[in-house]
Amino acid sequence: MTAEEVLKRWWGYDSFRPMQKEIIISALEGRDTLAILPTGGGKSICFQVPAMLRDGLALVVTPLIALMKDQVQNLSQRGIRALAIHAGMPRREVDLALNNAAYGDCKFLYVSPERLSTPLFRSYLEVLNINYIVVDEAHCISQWGYDFRPDYLQIGELRKEVDAPVIALTATATPKVAEDIMKRLSLNPLKPSFRLLRSGFERPNLSYIVRECRDKSGQLLDICNGVPGSGIVYLRNRSRCEEVAALLSARGISASYYHAGLGPLSRSQRQEDWKSGRIRVMVCTNAFGMGIDKPDVRFVVHWEPSDSLESYFQEAGRAGRDGLRSYAVLLWNSANITHLRQMLDASFPPLEYIEDIYQKLHIFHNIIYETGEGRSLRFDLDAFCKQWGLQRPSVHYAIRYLEQSGHLSYVEDAEFPTRVRISVPRNALYDTDLPDPRMIPLLEHLMRSYPGIMSYSLPVDEDSLAAACDATIPDLHQLLYRLALERVLSYIPAERSSMVYLHHNRLTPGNIDLQPERYAFLRGMAEERLEAMESYLTDDEECRSKQLLRYFGQEDSSDCGTCDVCRSRAGEERTRAAILNFLRTHPGAGISEVKQFCGNPGNGMPQNAIEVYRRLVDEGLAG
Repeated sequence: MTAEEVLKRWWGYDSFRPMQKEIIISALEGRDTLAILPTGGGKSICFQVPAMLRDGLALVVTPLIALMKDQVQNLSQRGIRALAIHAGMPRREVDLALNNAAYGDCKFLYVSPERLSTPLFRSYLEVLNINYIVVDEAHCISQWGYDFRPDYLQIGELRKEVDAPVIALTATATPKVAEDIMKRLSLNPLKPSFRLLRSGFERPNLSYIVRECRDKSGQLLDICNGVPGSGIVYLRNRSRCEEVAALLSARGISASYYHAGLGPLSRSQRQEDWKSGRIRVMVCTNAFGMGIDKPDVRFVVHWEPSDSLESYFQEAGRAGRDGLRSYAVLLWNSANITHLRQMLDASFPPLEYIEDIYQKLHIFHNIIYETGEGRSLRFDLDAFCKQWGLQRPSVHYAIRYLEQSGHLSYVEDAEFPTRVRISVPRNALYDTDLPDPRMIPLLEHLMRSYPGIMSYSLPVDEDSLAAACDATIPDLHQLLYRLALERVLSYIPAERSSMVYLHHNRLTPGNIDLQPERYAFLRGMAEERLEAMESYLTDDEECRSKQLLRYFGQEDSSDCGTCDVCRSRAGEERTRAAILNFLRTHPGAGISEVKQFCGNPGNGMPQNAIEVYRRLVDEGLAG
């Protein structure tokens, strides 16, 4: 089959988007390829199509569990077998998934980066017929990237054992980051083997608007009332999301909120309501949006600035994927700048504090010195802070730096599915008096679909269970709970928890390498990103699109004509022409006559017309 035939058969599309075909051809030629495509550019097709054209399976490394699950489900619905190994999976499930990947008809194996170095994963490398190593969110491997992940460095080691080309993909890479990605993923870093394919970052249908304002609520309401269609509003604070959603709802705008603190069912339902149009505006943290392919988003509003232009560009890019006019609006004030600077300071607590958190983390989980390597720990950050009387943000960033310096891996809000084990022997099960007739098809489905469920506690798919016994999800929970009370089965409800993976045994005080030079380097990079964001907010002289494109290395670009700067400039040009025309037709007119002309409502002059006149005087064009 050709690439086009694969695209048509499995995805139903007749043609590729810009740059997709070039990336696929490069991959099929066996070349290491770094593809930089903006959000919504269709990155997944770029590795899925070539993987379908080769024997074996594609190993896809991604840090985003939600996106991993979404893609596995999407592929499965198309009849393509895909598996995922992520945080929260017990060793037996990981072993089973790897066995199925090695000996089953599997085309895609998604893994989180911290799994790459585990002995269990390494033990399967010889029998995994890997046709491509796919690196999603590839900026995470770069020391210059805004979201560097030390676990990604394992991919370079993996290449020494797996003879397969790399397809690296990212939506946000500056030239410095792109160069670093290719060096770190090349078999010979001194002579990178990569082909770099970069799509243009222009979004001609997307208008970038930056507004300095104090009344953000009023501005948001104006946007929602003035721009038809669906939208996203990004905030940092979870409780503030709920407040803003309530404000919009009170004003008659269909809105809901989304953040990582919600349960999985609630998040799934709200996401579906928004995608289907039942909810018009989603007010959310950056936990929302990954893998969401809704083409008709008409506006994305940032209630406050992001901490980097990379994050902002990716989130703003979720608007207007259908090519129609859309708006990315960023609201800010001086307090936001102060807050960003305070966040930068909080993001780098003193090294002494970080070392103290390292020890307290082990004490919290009863891990003594010289033990703990390879342990996976469910970590309740709030309980930890309460026990030690610590501030949550400082602890969060201390643990993040312990991850950056290679001591552990930290996964927030990992999802643990419902788990069930049937306790009654099979021959006695049908003699058990069951209080609800729906329990019989439920138990039959469990035994038929989950081999080993009478010996082990296994994760189950709630949707298929509910369908098997003709029950809603809440009813299913009640049925499982009642069966547990009857001691027919053991039932562990789904939950969310953060996870910590320990990379080595607990070290004694004074022996923890926190890499002070690395610490200073990361802080310097964070300061550079903050300065770039401040410049974007305050530079009202250059086209917003040109500012963003230049940041990502695209020097040759034209004014977009639709951002707030371009519109203001066009308005000023009209004002300049009107004033000069007035002066030509009224020889000898002075400042009082010009003021009268500018203040006459019938002339349609803007409020800053007198300032424009003064600039004309300074330029020697008016007397």
